[in-house]
Amino acid sequence: MKSVNQNIIEKFNDLLGEEKVKVDEPMKRHTTFRIGGPADYFLLPSSEEELSGILKICKNEELPYFILGNGSNLLVSDEGYRGVIIQLYRNYGDITVKGNEIHATAGALLSQIAAAAKNASLTGFEFAGGIPGTLGGAVVMNAGAYGGEMKDVLKEVTVMTAAGEILVLPAEKLEMGYRTSLVKTKGYLVLSAVIVLEQGNQEAIKARMKELTEQRVSKQPLEFPSAGSTFKRPEGYFAGKLIMDAGLRGYQTGGAQVSEKHCGFVINKDNATAADVCRLLRDVQDKVKEQLGYSAEPSKGILAGSYVAYCLGLEPSNPMVTGKEIEPKDFQVTLPLGLTICYDNEVRNEVVNWMKEHGCEFTTYMSQPMLKLENTRVIIRRVLK
Repeated sequence: MKSVNQNIIEKFNDLLGEEKVKVDEPMKRHTTFRIGGPADYFLLPSSEEELSGILKICKNEELPYFILGNGSNLLVSDEGYRGVIIQLYRNYGDITVKGNEIHATAGALLSQIAAAAKNASLTGFEFAGGIPGTLGGAVVMNAGAYGGEMKDVLKEVTVMTAAGEILVLPAEKLEMGYRTSLVKTKGYLVLSAVIVLEQGNQEAIKARMKELTEQRVSKQPLEFPSAGSTFKRPEGYFAGKLIMDAGLRGYQTGGAQVSEKHCGFVINKDNATAADVCRLLRDVQDKVKEQLGYSAEPSKGILAGSYVAYCLGLEPSNPMVTGKEIEPKDFQVTLPLGLTICYDNEVRNEVVNWMKEHGCEFTTYMSQPMLKLENTRVIIRRVLK
């Protein structure tokens, strides 16, 4: 059923101009997985004023929205997204070097920031040069690689709250941890950040970046579409090693496959659908748990169409039992605490009501409910129509 409203389109056109407003935009064009159905509205703001205006329209029209960067850490459902996608990418990606600081807006690619640092002989950002994401997403998730993390280099971050208030947060207040931050838990929208680096030798910086690039090319399946490393690292273990030990190297469901090159990656080998990927994730979780006794948790965000989430206050080792059943069901995926699941308005309201009835503590992130309880898991069940 179509959800696009001509009156809303006109409001977005008046605010942004028609060239920045797309309707029924295929999301597979905007994710590194090359998977995803159409988004009702796809917007390309280029200023804080435009962004604030979009959020006001979304609030007034009760439209769900999702902030998209490079789409490198995201799986979008085959049904697409019934709401507004706001992309902060090349349209919102300024980079300026000031002494030993780099000032950049949320849509700047990490690879571009790393190149700017190298050109200015600034060291400390080499680790991020091969991460295929934007600054905004990297701040939210405290992105890291090869021993470096965003928390090591951030001085301050400028964010916008859901109410449109602009805050400048110093690094010591960002509460950055493994793939999390205050920005994520509070549901703030990253506008820009200041990165502090050290003076270094440009040739040494260039050599280190080349070394890390060669490691990625030799060890990661960069020749296939993917969302990067797909599973969270269990404490004291490597997810890829667990999956390999479970005999799942090359395991395939539909067009989705566990990479033969690196078992921590799920790749789009042959026109995979989101359903293929989710079934593969379920199979990997079940088989790793059954054979080795460990949980392999997806680290990706899943942007859902017609899905329902269920809240479970269970220890990870306990059996997964839903508090409520929906039939018929297609598949289920367990996801880590703090992941935002996006729904259409009807499903979102159902989830919020369910959370309240069962005493779950939650906040909102980009207009969607997000759990705050420790040791809580979310079960996603697709509702077949």
